Amino acid sequence: MRRRLAAALAASLLFAGTARAADAPPGAWSCTGCHALSSAPSVPPNPIPALTGRPAVEIAGIMREFKSRGRPATVMGRIALGFSDAEIDAIAEWLARQDH
Repeated sequence: MRRRLAAALAASLLFAGTARAADAPPGAWSCTGCHALSSAPSVPPNPIPALTGRPAVEIAGIMREFKSRGRPATVMGRIALGFSDAEIDAIAEWLARQDH
């Protein structure tokens, strides 16, 4: 009985992230290549800020600043150009809900 319970628990942990991944809008996971999916401090410290847990309106506003070249950037200005306003809003909403 304990083995079955342990196996069920392990399986549920394996698929715990699947629900979050399934609701990610197109392009959202590409953000996580550089931006951490946790607001917890990392070791070594990541100079690229975490976006999770921030208000969606803040994330979307920053993306639009990058897109309009109103905010200095090395890479983000080029990345932001690839997203429509609707995609930026969807990604921002999704990122705001994440915090592992």
